[in-house]
Amino acid sequence: MSVEVLVTLFAAVRDLAIAATTGALLVIAAVLPRGHAAVGRAALVARIGSIGWVVGAFGHSLATYASIRGSLPDASRFVEEWWSYSTSVDLLIAYLQVLAAGLVASVLCTLVRTPAVAAWSLVPVAWALGWLAETGHAAGAADHHLATSAMFLHLAGAVVWTGVIGVMLTLRGVLGDATKATIGRASRIAIWAAVAVVVSGAVSGGIRLSTPSELWTSPYGRLLVLKIGLMSVAVALAALHRRVSLPRLDEAQARARFWRLMAVDVAALVAVMGVAAVLASTAPPIPIVPVEEPSPAYFLTGYELPPAPTAWQWIAQWRLEIITAFVLAAAALTYVRWVLRLRRRGDAWPWYRTASFLTGIGLLVWLTQGAPTVYGMVTFSGHMLEHMLLVMAAPVPLTFGAPVTLALRALPPRRDGSVGPREWIRIVVESRWMRFWAHPVVAAVSFAGFLIVFYYSPLFEFALRNHVGHLWMILHFTIVGYLFVNALVGIDPGPTRPGYPMRIVLLFATMAFHAFFGVAIMMSTVLIAPTWFGLMGRTWGPDAITDQQYGGQIAWGIGEFPVVLLAIGIVVAWRRADAKESRRLDRKAERDDDAELRAYNAMLARTAEEDARQDSP
Repeated sequence: MSVEVLVTLFAAVRDLAIAATTGALLVIAAVLPRGHAAVGRAALVARIGSIGWVVGAFGHSLATYASIRGSLPDASRFVEEWWSYSTSVDLLIAYLQVLAAGLVASVLCTLVRTPAVAAWSLVPVAWALGWLAETGHAAGAADHHLATSAMFLHLAGAVVWTGVIGVMLTLRGVLGDATKATIGRASRIAIWAAVAVVVSGAVSGGIRLSTPSELWTSPYGRLLVLKIGLMSVAVALAALHRRVSLPRLDEAQARARFWRLMAVDVAALVAVMGVAAVLASTAPPIPIVPVEEPSPAYFLTGYELPPAPTAWQWIAQWRLEIITAFVLAAAALTYVRWVLRLRRRGDAWPWYRTASFLTGIGLLVWLTQGAPTVYGMVTFSGHMLEHMLLVMAAPVPLTFGAPVTLALRALPPRRDGSVGPREWIRIVVESRWMRFWAHPVVAAVSFAGFLIVFYYSPLFEFALRNHVGHLWMILHFTIVGYLFVNALVGIDPGPTRPGYPMRIVLLFATMAFHAFFGVAIMMSTVLIAPTWFGLMGRTWGPDAITDQQYGGQIAWGIGEFPVVLLAIGIVVAWRRADAKESRRLDRKAERDDDAELRAYNAMLARTAEEDARQDSP
């Protein structure tokens, strides 16, 4: 058997094992009732899958090393040389990380008994998929960040889709009375995963095409269209099945027709995997070629230097980041669906909350896909603008949209002991960790203190140089901003909110800290991240240290408008609370004939009588 065949064989074992592990963990975490007999079988699948993951990853790394070396060394030196290659060659470093993630997953899977442990055990899966995305055939495309992001989303969707369907097939004999409910829940997860595969596949393929006409004129383009078409049909059939066919069946019919119900998903999955295999072996119209003389900006960021920032360029500059775009689109769609669900059952939801949330999503789209992220990669001032809007501007309309409150009202509770979206939201919101981080004082300290931690530590350069770090920065600062704003003016559950005077104090104290931070940046003559901004080779704009001082001005001045909005929100909430309390007291007085006032007047009268007796001779 040739080395190339071994590479392919072990890669297939590894990928299928990761899918089995992921599917089993997801089914335990979000599909099966707690304590159901099927949980034990799913946990067994996860354990076996994690072992297969380790074996496949180890064998694939060894076979890849042998393929790179071109010949096999002596048996006594094989492992030693493999380890040397695996810690020095980028491709083998990635495969070693996948192996390490499998080892961690195999340990965690031995402990899986509950949904919470199953959810935590999914972390190594994300770790492994992130490294595998770096090795995909699109990762060397011109837009490296988009290529790797699309590959990660594609791998994650494929792993979840394949894994959930495969695990459900293994549970057929033990589902019992939970068959109908679990099929519906698993189908819902599979549909979202399939949508992720369709979107990311279209983006990955589009990167490799020079013009839209190549979709029809090149073999690669025609296969891409076929794959996307099959995927779209599969998603549509699965959605139709879940919404039309499945609700018409009772539990006995669902058990009797189990294989027929799963046949559509299985057939679509097999067809798409076949087309994907052919597509992977087809040369794209645009080959991967290295840049002969990369500019300093291209060398650092992977992109050519954008044009000088003008008012028009702040509108015209866009750069797709598929993971954040997919998440934001899904969030907007889900929010609107929840609102419509409330209205269908006759419950009201204020229109201004919907408008506020969608405004926040729109602002995040611009921050993550538009000019702030483009110029934030090449100038400190652009990065500071992106950061300050993420942490101070976007969370305000998102918080006024009250997404957690809407979710708890719109999502149906589960009665069979399983943990669905509503239960997971409650677990997170009511957890000790969230109560700690959502406390107003802690949220205020985090809101201000992480500025110092981020910019005066290696975290800043990590977020600049590593796309994962950049995504983590977006998530972190958006959540920190939301927790702070929610503690002051939000209605979502979580924090124990202080009195309104203390909220005003926290608001202005935090904003004062931001102002001092901005002044410190303005006055500094030491360049932050000098090997990044100092070597960017910009042909426009001020020098790096002057631009950094402009960034300090942005940090100082950009918070004024959000502060005014928050202050107005606190005052309005304060007045409404006072008015509500006044109405409550008025109703109480009407019920008891103002007993509290009469008791108070009687107390005053007694006091006056006692004073009069003491004064009399």
